[in-house]
Formats: sequence, C-alpha cells, structure tokens
Amino acid sequence: MGHGLGDVDPDSVHVRDGGLTGATDDAVWTYVREHGFLIVSKDTDFYQRSVLYGSPPKVVGVRVGNASTGVIADLLRAADLVLLRFATDPDSAFLPLHLSPDPS
Repeated sequence: MGHGLGDVDPDSVHVRDGGLTGATDDAVWTYVREHGFLIVSKDTDFYQRSVLYGSPPKVVGVRVGNASTGVIADLLRAADLVLLRFATDPDSAFLPLHLSPDPS
C-alpha cells in the first residue's frame, strides 16, 4: 500500500501532484491558500508563516524527527478527528502533531 492519504481525505494532494516539486515556500503557500487545503509539513518555515500571516491556509506541523513517510501517514491517519476539528475551527491557524512516546 502506498503512503497517500486518499483513504482519509480523497481530496488531499502531495506537492508533486500539484506541480509544486521544488517550488518555493511562497508558491506552496499561495497554491494551498487558493485551493482551500491545509499545509502538512515538517518544515518549520510554514509554522513561521502561519504566525506571521495567520490563516488561510492552516498549517499542521508534523514533529516526528527523521521518520519515514509511512510513519507520518500513519500519524495523520490516527489524528483524523483532531485534524477535522482543526480544519473547521475558524480561530486556529497552526496544529503541532507529535508521535506518541513508545510505551516499551
């Protein structure tokens, strides 16, 4: 199985699918705002933009260190209700998501 998130959100788009591979943060920000998407990124530059400019777009900051794409996809799947609340909250601009500590 791929790491896409179509099973959680059929409208999700990876930057490469939006024609934004190698694009500047400004270009990604503009594209996401114009299309009504959320930004999901490990890049702290988007957090800084959310503080500076507010939303839209809303930013989900994934804090997972050097995790694989599959781990990040699983984290987003597990947080689907949190993400839905965040997406529909008019007062929220940034949501940090962290991996839960390993209980072992």
